[in-house]
Amino acid sequence: MALCRVHSASSILFNRLLRPSVLNNNTTSHYLSTETESLRDKMMRQMAHLDINSQIGSCMPLAAMRIGTIIHNIEVNPGQGGKLVRAAGTSAKILKEPTSRYCLIRLPSGDEKLIDTRCRATIGTVSNPSHGTKKLRKAGQSRWLGRRPVVRGVAMNPVDHPHGGGEGRSKSSGNHGRCSLTPWGKPCKSGYKTASPKKKKK
Repeated sequence: MALCRVHSASSILFNRLLRPSVLNNNTTSHYLSTETESLRDKMMRQMAHLDINSQIGSCMPLAAMRIGTIIHNIEVNPGQGGKLVRAAGTSAKILKEPTSRYCLIRLPSGDEKLIDTRCRATIGTVSNPSHGTKKLRKAGQSRWLGRRPVVRGVAMNPVDHPHGGGEGRSKSSGNHGRCSLTPWGKPCKSGYKTASPKKKKK
């Protein structure tokens, strides 16, 4: 209700400002017209930077936002669509006034990232913040969500997994120096070694 009153009052004020003033004196009318134009520009700037609480849920470029704004669903490239900060209950914060080409944003992980000011984002926080604290009552409830059971590779046979086989609780089929592998034999924790051994020797 309060927002409707604010919008109606602002529309009445804009109509008054936009009406041309009819005066006999040309110099006075020119002075008043320039004054109303400057006042109109000020009003436009104020309307562009309204109280941020009334703009929650609005999607706009980062260049149109202020410092300290809480945002989510951020684009990485202009026109690509939201890619960052989309999980339940997450939000990011604008740390630097978006006056230049890039805007400094703090992500939920704590990392600070420079993003193009032409990229769009949504003001506010993603809903359902208690999603991560929700506990499942039984194993069948995770099956209702489409999650299938996860079996350790060590508990399998050698034909099923690279970690399978061995006597007792052997790690990685008895080879302690071997890294963890996926069921298809690719490294899953350490990854592929890409650094050249020549640099390591130096």
